Amino acid sequence: MPVKKLKEFLDNNKIQYEIITHSPSYTAQETAASAHISGKNMVKTVMLKIDKKMSMAVLSAPAKVDFELLRKASGANTVDLSSEDEFKNKFPGCDIGAMPPFGSLYDMDVYMDAKLSDNEEIVFNAGTHTELMRVTLEDYRRLVKPKIAHISST
Repeated sequence: MPVKKLKEFLDNNKIQYEIITHSPSYTAQETAASAHISGKNMVKTVMLKIDKKMSMAVLSAPAKVDFELLRKASGANTVDLSSEDEFKNKFPGCDIGAMPPFGSLYDMDVYMDAKLSDNEEIVFNAGTHTELMRVTLEDYRRLVKPKIAHISST
């Protein structure tokens, strides 16, 4: 079952979503293949420290965070990858590495790659390594209010 906090948030905001169950996988690319989803629509959550503040970057499965682009977009002095030890306790009920890209639920800034702006929908981990959720990009942007910028290289 998707992480309770996320499901309640979507239900309370009357957001339509689809739950997709798949065999266990641990990378966004593996998950997209396992669930037969385009890598363009499958998004991953990358945990970062932006000027030492825990934040999320949301980008398509095959993309990689460009730390210099993100540093400029955020106006930060430093952008670093977070270690699992730094964020593992911030997502109760979620498997490590399967956090949904809803930083607003966890008091975190979210930076969404501008390359996702053409998508009609996105699919993301729902808190486990065996379940995904699909929502429209419009609903996601309305609820999360991510900062949108060019932050990836592919």
